[in-house]
Amino acid sequence: MPTTSSETPVLDTLVAMTADSIDRCGLAPDMLILTRIAALAAMDAPALSYLTHLGPAMQENLTLGQLQDVLVAIAPIVGTARVMSAATHITEAFGVAIAVADAESMGDR
Repeated sequence: MPTTSSETPVLDTLVAMTADSIDRCGLAPDMLILTRIAALAAMDAPALSYLTHLGPAMQENLTLGQLQDVLVAIAPIVGTARVMSAATHITEAFGVAIAVADAESMGDR
């Protein structure tokens, strides 16, 4: 049975799975992120799941309007409860990202 010497084997596995799926996907990077946001909403994912996609979304210059458009597009399929939950979790993820950025900038002073 293989063992790992990493302090974060679960996180390491998730990162590897994500990298592998990106390498194997033919979608443009912005479409990949929007598709993942839709899947997260459909699964009622927690804010932390959205948080991991905010950096890549910003790197691809995705706008808040585009994220909202995704939620509007999937609302008839996943339902209003999931869409409202997703909107709340996305807002929470932005709050965490802002708090982390603020903490990091305070540490730089």
